[in-house]
Amino acid sequence: MGEKLYFLETDEDHQDLKEMVKDMDCTFLSGVLTEDEIIENCKDATILSTFIYSPVTKKVIDNLPRLKLVATRATGFDNIDIQHAKKKGIVVSNVPAYGFNTVAEHGFGLLLNLLRNITRAQAHLRETGKFFYKGFKGRDLKDKTLGIIGTGRIGLNMARIGKGFGMKVIAYDIILNHQAAKEIGYQYKSLDEVLAESDVISLHVPLLPSTYHLINEERLKKMKKGAILINTARGGLVDTDALLKAIDQGHLGGAGLDVVENETSLSSNHPLLNRDNVIVTPHIAFYTTEAMNRIARTTVENIHAFLRGEPQNVVNK
Repeated sequence: MGEKLYFLETDEDHQDLKEMVKDMDCTFLSGVLTEDEIIENCKDATILSTFIYSPVTKKVIDNLPRLKLVATRATGFDNIDIQHAKKKGIVVSNVPAYGFNTVAEHGFGLLLNLLRNITRAQAHLRETGKFFYKGFKGRDLKDKTLGIIGTGRIGLNMARIGKGFGMKVIAYDIILNHQAAKEIGYQYKSLDEVLAESDVISLHVPLLPSTYHLINEERLKKMKKGAILINTARGGLVDTDALLKAIDQGHLGGAGLDVVENETSLSSNHPLLNRDNVIVTPHIAFYTTEAMNRIARTTVENIHAFLRGEPQNVVNK
C-alpha cells in the first residue's frame, strides 16, 4: 500500500490545498473531529494533517498503526501529543511562518477597535440612526507603551506596527533577539517590568505547560491600571476568570481576544461576550486569502520533504 493522506478540518476554503495534492491519495474531512472520529475515519492514514482543534492524542496515535507524519496546518501544536508521537517514531511538522504579518495586523485591529470604541459606536448608530459622539471618547496610540511578550515573527511584526504608530515598544522573551531589537527599536525588560510599564500587552508565545495561564491573577495585578490586553496566540495563556475579575474591578481597561479558553464550547452568554470593553473574535486572526495559501503551500512542502526523507519544520526532533 502507498501513502494515504487525511486532511482534517477542511471545507470550501481549502481549494488551494486540494489543488496542490490532487495527484495524491487524499481524503478530506470537514469539521472538528473527536478522537474516536479520527480513529474511525483515518484507520489507514500514513500522513495526517490536522488544524487547530482536532486532537491528535496518545489514543489517536496508538490507534493509527500506519501513521508516519502529522503535518499540522498551524504554528501551534498544543492539540498534538508531540512527545508520544516522537516515542512512536512519528514526525510532527508545523507551519512556522504563514501569518506573521497577518496575525499582527489583526491584533492591531482589535486594539484600535477597543481604543476608539468602533464596534460600540457603530452599534449605537445602527440602533439610533443618530450621529452623537458623547460616550465614545477614545485614546491615542502615539506615545503609549506597547509590551510584547514573545518576540518571534508575529511579536516582531507587532513591534514594527507599534513603532509605526509612534509607540514606545518594550519586550520580554526567554530568548533575546538583540539584532531585531536594534533594527526595530525596542528594549528587552523583565516580565514584571513589561507588565508594569505597558499601556498595551500583546501575547505571542506558544501554549506549553510552562506558559499555561501565563497571565493569571497575580500578573494581572502587576499590569498598569487601565492597560489593554491583546491575545492572538492561544486561549490557555490567559486565566479567563482572573481576566474577568480584573476587567470588572476596573483594573484593566479592556481586552481584545481572538482566542479564549475552551473555544469550541463557548456559549453566546459567556461573560467575555457581554463586556463593553472586551472584543472577542472567533480565532480568525490567521484567516486571510494570502495566509491560507501560505499555509497550504508550506504544509504540502512539509509532506513532500518528509517523503523525500528530508523532513522540515519538525517540532518533535
